[in-house]
Amino acid sequence: MARKKDDDDGKPESDSSGIETLRVLVVHGPNLNLLGEREPEVYGRTRLSDIDRELKQLGDELGIKVKTFQSNSEGDIVTRIQEARGKVDALLINPAGYTHTSVAIRDAILALEAPAIEVHLSNVHRREPFRHHSTIADIAVARIMGFGAPGYGLALRAVRGLVETARRQRA
Repeated sequence: MARKKDDDDGKPESDSSGIETLRVLVVHGPNLNLLGEREPEVYGRTRLSDIDRELKQLGDELGIKVKTFQSNSEGDIVTRIQEARGKVDALLINPAGYTHTSVAIRDAILALEAPAIEVHLSNVHRREPFRHHSTIADIAVARIMGFGAPGYGLALRAVRGLVETARRQRA
């Protein structure tokens, strides 16, 4: 069944082949606005704007409408996830520094009632021990880490299958 568009005009959105266009929100956490500048030996030289542009292009190829959001504020991230309730089919999220601490972001993801994929540029398990814990690992349908910027594309490519699986489990 096709979902309504974000503008909620009541018309299902699909591509020319009749395949439903999925809607994905990509949320980038604190300091990711500094990608390409901050610790490039850890996070790479790709800028966030490049990641977002590439995700939207890939989304066009895959029949996925991608919206992106970045904030250094935990409250703004929670609000944006809450605003997406009923409007997205999946969430890709790199909580960055909030990965290890934010119960509020975890609760917002649970309230979203859509599959969430946790994405990290670096392999957090090869870093400091405090980075090994994720408050959302057990509620994410998948976790992708250590691939650098291409990890976002890997996550986006997985979305359709994960959404279809989640829908079957709810039915």
